[in-house]
Amino acid sequence: MTPFLIKRKKTKMITVGNVNIGGTAPVAVQSMTNTSTENAPATVAQIKRLEEAGCEIIRVAVPDMEAATAIATIKKKISIPLIADIHFDYRLAVAAAKAGADCLRINPGNIGGKKKLKAVTSAARDFDIPIRVGVNAGSLEKDLLKKFEGATYEAMVESALRHVDLLGSLDFHNIKLSIKASDIPRTLDAYRMLSGKTDIPLHVGVTEAGGLFSGIVKSSIGIGMLLADGIGDTIRVSLTRDPVEEVRTAFEILKALGIRKHGPEIISCPTCGRCKIDLFNIAEQVEEALLTSSLPLKIAIMGCIVNGPGEAREADIGIAGGKNAGILFKKGKVVKKIPKDKLVDVLLKEIKKYEKEYLRK
Repeated sequence: MTPFLIKRKKTKMITVGNVNIGGTAPVAVQSMTNTSTENAPATVAQIKRLEEAGCEIIRVAVPDMEAATAIATIKKKISIPLIADIHFDYRLAVAAAKAGADCLRINPGNIGGKKKLKAVTSAARDFDIPIRVGVNAGSLEKDLLKKFEGATYEAMVESALRHVDLLGSLDFHNIKLSIKASDIPRTLDAYRMLSGKTDIPLHVGVTEAGGLFSGIVKSSIGIGMLLADGIGDTIRVSLTRDPVEEVRTAFEILKALGIRKHGPEIISCPTCGRCKIDLFNIAEQVEEALLTSSLPLKIAIMGCIVNGPGEAREADIGIAGGKNAGILFKKGKVVKKIPKDKLVDVLLKEIKKYEKEYLRK
């Protein structure tokens, strides 16, 4: 199969905790907790689940001082970098930095003036952590809304660059940027314009994308098109859902574009009248069993013996159903016949064997 060639734009490299962002570093996957941050045990438990799913950077909301100070407890029990998300109160940003946050996410326009912003940049400099400038279409400055007659992509870009200049006037340059809208066209136009004007690393996403289905579609198109253009150093899929689903979707986008390999790739047919097995249930069982696997394996789950092995010959391993039975195949070649009720068990055992061989290499 011919790989999809993407020429990624070279940006400056910064570091968030132990994760490099930009430059030649891999596109990093991040998510955000939906627990109350001050509830440290619940927040840690959710982050642990996200770590198992492959999340590389986590963001937490910091609405008050209790949440800011809880970061110290949370940080001791997690393994991935933590970003503190702050609005309106500069003191929360300072406290989050002191508590051990690896990055501060702020909107400089709502922090409360240059003097307060200077206190934030001083704290970030003291603790050697970057600031992510987050611009959203829904919270642009009034003068820009008037100038551009609404929250246009041009207004979003001017807002982002204005904030970069403001931080620069305080001699702070350890920055990454995000510039999101809830619709794809403005998001694409904004990131494309911004990418042409700066080499600051970009965090990419479609904000408020919606529930599972609409959110996955909008995020896959928006993030996918930007990544295909070579734009994006970190990504977050925004879903009104368990954040683990955000991480799963993000890696599927990266895998589909050939940018990163993380976990198995499952190929399965949509089924037709030839299918004599419960393929929907089988596919779900296999997906569930491999949720936390990082094995770069291509697995096929096909509905019939007639076309299964042939259509999935590029898969490393797979099963295909028949009447009351099915087959196990590898690289398109039939290995053995299996009773219908043993298909999932046999496939998972073979995957385990493959994993042991892979780890020995």
